[in-house]
Amino acid sequence: MSRFRLRPTPAQEAALAGHCGHARYVWNLAVEQHAHWKPGRKGAPGFAEQCRQLTEARAEFGWLRGGSIIVQQQALKDFAQAMANFFGGTHRRPAFRKRGRGEGFRVVAVKPGDVRRLSRHVGEVRVPKVGWVRFRWSRAKVKAAIARLKAREADRRKDWVEKASTGLARRFDVMAVENLKIRNMTRSARGTLAAPGRNVRQKAGLNRGILAAGWGRLVTRLEHKAPGRVRKINPRYTSRTCNACGHIAGESREGQALFLCVACGHRDNADVNAARNLRDTAAGHAVAARGGPPLGGPTNREPQPDLLLTV
Repeated sequence: MSRFRLRPTPAQEAALAGHCGHARYVWNLAVEQHAHWKPGRKGAPGFAEQCRQLTEARAEFGWLRGGSIIVQQQALKDFAQAMANFFGGTHRRPAFRKRGRGEGFRVVAVKPGDVRRLSRHVGEVRVPKVGWVRFRWSRAKVKAAIARLKAREADRRKDWVEKASTGLARRFDVMAVENLKIRNMTRSARGTLAAPGRNVRQKAGLNRGILAAGWGRLVTRLEHKAPGRVRKINPRYTSRTCNACGHIAGESREGQALFLCVACGHRDNADVNAARNLRDTAAGHAVAARGGPPLGGPTNREPQPDLLLTV
C-alpha cells in the first residue's frame, strides 16, 4: 500500500469531510441494525441487503444521494468484513464512529487517469494503478503524532545537553555563564484585554527558541558535573561595554552582530565582545568603566584554562 501526503484546498477539504460524514453515517446505521439482533430473532441484514437499502435511502434523501455511492458501499463492505473478523475471534465488535475521531473513507478500483499527478505543493495525489486509497482524519492521531515529535525533540535536546556538559566539565577548570533569568525572559507578551501586549507573535517565537535551546538545563547539568567550578556572572552592561577600553554606551551596539565602541573605535562581534567581558569578570579583571559601575568584584583565584559560555 502506498501512502501520500494530501494538501487539499478549502473546497477539497470540505468535499473530503463530506465523504467522511457519509461513510460514518452508513457505518453507524449498519452498527445500529446489528445491535438490535438477539438470539431467536431473524438475522441482521448482510452486505447485499444493506446495499439494496442504501439504494432506497439514496433515492429518498438528496443529501445522501449527493455523495459517492462507491464511498458509501465500501463503508458497508468494511463493516461486513469487521463483523466477519469479530465472529472469527480476531477483532472486537464494530462500534459507532464519532465525528472527528478515526474518520476515513475508502475508494477502490480507481484508474490512474481519474486523479492527476501534480507537485506536492499543489496538494493533489497520484492514485496507484491497483489497490485503494484510504484517507484518515483523526484528531487523536494527529495529537499523538505531534506528541511523538515533541518527545523526540526533547530527547535530542537532553542528549545534546548531557554530551556538551560532560565534555565541558572534563576539559575546563572554571566555566563562566551569564546569570540569566530565563523564566522572566520567556514570559508571555500577550498582556490583558485592557492592556494588550505588543509584538506578541515575535515574542512567542523568541520564547520558543530560548526554551528549545535548553539554556537552563545546560547550566544545571554543568553545576551537577562540575560542582564549585561554574561561575554565574551578572550580565548587566556586558553587551554595551567595550572590552578594550571599558566604556559603556548603548550606541556602541549598532546591531545584533556588530559592536563598535564610540570611545576608542574598537570593533568586534557583539557576542564575542560580551563574552570577553564575562570572562574578565569571572577572572577578577573587571574594569571600572566610564559611564557605569564595574562589571564585578575580584576573585581569589584565576584558574587556567577557563571557559566562558554565552547563551
